[in-house]
Amino acid sequence: MLTELVTELKNAVPEERIKVGKVDRFGNGGDFIVYPETEEEIASLLTYANNNGKKVIVEGGGTKKGFGGVVESADLIVSMAGYKGVVEHATGDLTMTVRAGTTFKELQTYLAQHGQKIALDPAWPDEATIGGIIAANESGPKRLGYGSARDNVIGLRIVYPDGTIIRSGGKVVKNVAGYDMNKLFIGSMGTLGVLTEVTLKLRPIPKCESLVFVSFPKDEEAEIRSFVTEILDSTLEPTSLELLNPELSEKWTGGNQYTVAMSFEDVESSVRYQEERMQRMKPERSQLSIYEGDKAQQFWDDFSQLGSDLHESTEVRAILKIGVVNLDVLHVLKECENLGDSHRVGIEANGGLGHGLCSVHMTGASEDVLSAIHELRAAVIERGGYVIVKSLPFSERQQIKVWGEAPSYFYLLQGIKTKVDPNSVLNHKRFVGGI
Repeated sequence: MLTELVTELKNAVPEERIKVGKVDRFGNGGDFIVYPETEEEIASLLTYANNNGKKVIVEGGGTKKGFGGVVESADLIVSMAGYKGVVEHATGDLTMTVRAGTTFKELQTYLAQHGQKIALDPAWPDEATIGGIIAANESGPKRLGYGSARDNVIGLRIVYPDGTIIRSGGKVVKNVAGYDMNKLFIGSMGTLGVLTEVTLKLRPIPKCESLVFVSFPKDEEAEIRSFVTEILDSTLEPTSLELLNPELSEKWTGGNQYTVAMSFEDVESSVRYQEERMQRMKPERSQLSIYEGDKAQQFWDDFSQLGSDLHESTEVRAILKIGVVNLDVLHVLKECENLGDSHRVGIEANGGLGHGLCSVHMTGASEDVLSAIHELRAAVIERGGYVIVKSLPFSERQQIKVWGEAPSYFYLLQGIKTKVDPNSVLNHKRFVGGI
């Protein structure tokens, strides 16, 4: 049967770009990995799979193998690693169109030559592809100033599961032609189509950047809340307002304290003014330090690699994305501190005090990590928030609901999936509710 499959695949791509697949402890593997290099090849592969009852997993840099999915292996992995490059760069219009398999670092390196950048800060930019970032709606600590992936996408090209190629959105920033179809695919985890091209809006690289750390003793939760509220009510414009828990703070700043990390990006006079404001606003019992220019950029580059050794670890590691009302980030990080003590797990956590999104890295024995996730999820739900498990080995993913309970609008998601992919060809059971 496998020989027959290879014979059929050779009709879509050359044999040298068909490799035997494998399955590791994160699942989401396949019998074969195919490396298409054109959109036509991608369409041919999907057409074949759709017509012959084959299941397909779409993969970019492989950074999200532990994210979603309760099917350990599919018939075919379509790797986008060979489908990369800049299609169009309108320097004056601050837009660009790129192929989905291009890594984020490659794009930022290219754009830096033109004094521009994509205003996103996803994790693991060296390996993560722009297609995977958009499919998962990734963002990082600078979401406060940058927005999410959804806010930076202008248009997409997509290959539907039956091989049909469509375009959504456009190539200009001011595009208001009806319903924004982009939002249907951004964050859908590749369950509705294969993203082949992404058109993004850009921004100039700022003239000046600094990073201000304000660290507090562990028992100063009320002081942190008051300080952050004052910042949010002021005219200051930080691109990040990130709270680091003591474990993470010690790792990156050397102090076992709660630390607020604020980025300022603008012309130099504006950045210096905001630094001076922070000096005056600093609470009495806190400590303030400032990283300038390259040192600030290096911090965020290093920070984006947090957990990048995930696949090499012999322990069970979980990465969680948590959404709460912004100042409830304080409660989430405090709950993490308590769980670390009671469940014998290592927890490194940070959260955006301006937008309420938290990232939590747990490490420990399987049963301890799963128990801690359950307790943390219950505490977050009690506050009206949600917990998504962004990475976990396959055996543990089978014991927990990665996406939590299906939402009240789940029937809409199910209806869209049934309409677009009636044969469940793409990323089967990878998304909310087992879609």
